[in-house]
Amino acid sequence: MMRIGISGAPGAFSQQAALTVDPAAEIIFLVSVENVLTELERGTLDCGVFPIENSTGGVVIEAVYAMAKHRFAIEKMFEIEVNQNLLVKKGVTASDVTAITSHDQALKQCRMYLKRMWPNVELVPYADTALAAKDLASGVLPETTAVVASAMAAELYGLDVLEEKIQDMKFNYTVFVVATRAVAQ
Repeated sequence: MMRIGISGAPGAFSQQAALTVDPAAEIIFLVSVENVLTELERGTLDCGVFPIENSTGGVVIEAVYAMAKHRFAIEKMFEIEVNQNLLVKKGVTASDVTAITSHDQALKQCRMYLKRMWPNVELVPYADTALAAKDLASGVLPETTAVVASAMAAELYGLDVLEEKIQDMKFNYTVFVVATRAVAQ
């Protein structure tokens, strides 16, 4: 069985991308691109899957920094559609929300929506969209926090979708890299 390391927690868009590479693969949730490339170099993974650019939010800065520090080969690049959703704990209403958190890239994809609909709410960058959803569900984050993440994360962690498809552009795509170990020269 193929072992695919992804930059994300369960419910991340990277998980959806990895499943398109190999639906039967064992997915290793490593949260960051740095962790994926480190484990790839160690030889614990068959490949790594992580985002490098989004059609709305631009370059994934975290990926650029991690890629600059590691040796790897790019097996292929592909894109998937990404729909961002505003998630809350059960029973929390829009008027209860005091902060919105997510990965910086997800916040960028929803920048105009957040500015228009939530001008007085604090925006807090987080390590991963799905990790933010998990941490909201488990009580790590305050109940009055909303999270920008996938519908899969909402279902996985038992969160309510306060609003669907909140990204600024209707057609929102992210380019993912399938990375493999570099061949020694």
